[in-house]
Amino acid sequence: MSIAVVFPGQGSQFVGMGKDIYESNAKAKELFDRAESIVPGLKKVMFEGPEEELKKTDFTQPAIFVHSISLYEASKERLGGKAAYLAGHSLGEYSALYAAGALDFETAVKLVRKRGALMQDASSKTKGSMAAVLGLDKAKIEELCEKVKGEGYLAPANFNSPGQVVVSGDTAAVEAGEIIAKELGAKRYIKLIVAGAFHSNIMQPAADGLKEAINGFDIKDAQVPVVANVSASEVKTADEIKELLVKQVVSPVLWVDSVEYMKSKGVDTFIETGPGGVLAGLIKKIDRSVKIYNIGKAEDIENLNI
Repeated sequence: MSIAVVFPGQGSQFVGMGKDIYESNAKAKELFDRAESIVPGLKKVMFEGPEEELKKTDFTQPAIFVHSISLYEASKERLGGKAAYLAGHSLGEYSALYAAGALDFETAVKLVRKRGALMQDASSKTKGSMAAVLGLDKAKIEELCEKVKGEGYLAPANFNSPGQVVVSGDTAAVEAGEIIAKELGAKRYIKLIVAGAFHSNIMQPAADGLKEAINGFDIKDAQVPVVANVSASEVKTADEIKELLVKQVVSPVLWVDSVEYMKSKGVDTFIETGPGGVLAGLIKKIDRSVKIYNIGKAEDIENLNI
């Protein structure tokens, strides 16, 4: 058995997230309390809401990171350091880098908070949005983006599973894309409730801000291989990690290729650690033959049997 631990990104948040692990696990409680000192009000927003506040990127990103890492630390004993590879979807890459020893907890929370604030700011400057397109291949997605050019900029943002690609861009282009996508044979076109056009050129100001800020953070070489979103290959050195985290803000998430890469290296078991179960569902669509586990709440740790 070869295991990869994977961590979810933005969109997996919900009001009440983390309350069970906070109340039942001493290590998790300590991590939440340490995060609270860096992001005041975080616990209240996570445990009680309101949802609108939790959806703000500068709260969402630390919330998902802290929840994911609290579950990871609480389940570490059962995992027994068995992870051969680590990966995360978008924001989840920061959780993977923490698990790989490239980021310590305080550094990761501060960096994630900075990333969230930069993305929130970029979103407020240019009206952008995203949509999930089901049933079109890469060539058809490129055709879709080309055909809406008259309405604005649109680009692939996440290659999530075969037949599920998220597009991102100007709101007018996302709106116009629905009719064209269906003409091209899309089964569904689902507009996402997000703060902006993530993983697109609209996020360039956020990437520029992160590039300027990232050298002020202590990032080390990864002790376990992390499969990066941008390249769908292993990243280990601190310099490469910094470079790819900046690129990731404006580049598509190559999730299908990342999973395929880990499988090519012998991974046959994936454990998603964090809120929701989105990645477990995507991996199942990529390859039904691999084993998939989900640690999304405290009780899942007790039920984990690998």
